[in-house]
Amino acid sequence: MQPLPVPCPAHLIPDTTGTNAFHDAYRTAMAHNAVFIAIETDARQQWTVKADTLTAPSDHTVTDAVNDAIHAAILRLVDDHEADFGAYTGPVYFMMHGVRSEERARELAAALHAALYGDLEPLARAVPPAP
Repeated sequence: MQPLPVPCPAHLIPDTTGTNAFHDAYRTAMAHNAVFIAIETDARQQWTVKADTLTAPSDHTVTDAVNDAIHAAILRLVDDHEADFGAYTGPVYFMMHGVRSEERARELAAALHAALYGDLEPLARAVPPAP
């Protein structure tokens, strides 16, 4: 498996449905010292977005401002019923269950990936701040 570009466009976010696919993508992220990002589907045909910064190099930092923005965006998604209650909002591991479509899961994953590398613009487009 090839390393993902940074930031990773939505169409290249790996679908890690199934144990082997998840392990392959996670090992690839570790081998390339990159933030892990993926989506997967469940039996209810809903999608999960997963990200993990433990696979990134030890000098990879996510600022408090970025973590705060990600946390707020995920909580907005939960409040808007776009993600299920119980989402992991970081600061190291991020997960959103219950996303209704693959397209939206990919959009959110790509935005989260960009944010974890310091670019908050895709996240602001995908999850606009509350008015």
